[in-house]
Amino acid sequence: MSRRPAGIAAIKNKSLAQAKYKDKGSAIADSQFAQMGKQMEMFKGNLEDFATKHRDDIRKDPEFRLQFQEMCASIGVDPLASSKGFWAEMLGVGDFYYELGIQIVEVCMATSKRNGGLISIEELRRKVEASRGRNSQAISIDDLLRAIKKLKILGNGFSVHKVGGSFLVQSVPGELTLDHTVVLQQAQEKGNVTKSDLVNLLSWEEERARRALDFMVKEGLAWVDHQSGNEHSFWFPSLIPDFSNSLN
Repeated sequence: MSRRPAGIAAIKNKSLAQAKYKDKGSAIADSQFAQMGKQMEMFKGNLEDFATKHRDDIRKDPEFRLQFQEMCASIGVDPLASSKGFWAEMLGVGDFYYELGIQIVEVCMATSKRNGGLISIEELRRKVEASRGRNSQAISIDDLLRAIKKLKILGNGFSVHKVGGSFLVQSVPGELTLDHTVVLQQAQEKGNVTKSDLVNLLSWEEERARRALDFMVKEGLAWVDHQSGNEHSFWFPSLIPDFSNSLN
């Protein structure tokens, strides 16, 4: 019977020690979080100072603007989150991307009858730059992608598809499957593809190739060339450089 109290006491002492360690660990964690919070505030303050000092470079130089965006992202700051507040007032970056988004919508609407709502990012940049005028800020592909990301609040009308080493911007509702993306990849080099190309190069069954091509013609993404020889060719306006100029 004499050993029982000693055992209970040892258990109580152990529990008390564990509770103290836990409290100490929580205090250390709280202290570390507090220090991290102070560091983040200091980083954000330094970032605002940097932005103020290099405001003109950020607004005028697309490459510098990209580096600034990446620096912001590294500490969890999104200068595009709102068109109001410090970033918009000091840099105009919020307004810049919202205005760029409107210009993207205008170009996509103007070209949708020709390309079915699918346009290469390079052509989109050329047309947006032309609409902005010579004295406007230069824009980059990254600027376009960031502005398009903001356009997603409009619903599923705007999306970006990576095709090879570039991007295609889709501005009309409609889900492109993996098969449709593969067709675009095959047509990227020449701007066109045939059903036999898909069958021979991808080992697809004819029905699979026909279904994918029929969908893209129906959606206005591809045109059928009935005079291309023994087999119809399917042309994609969004993949033909300066296609709109060739019509003039």
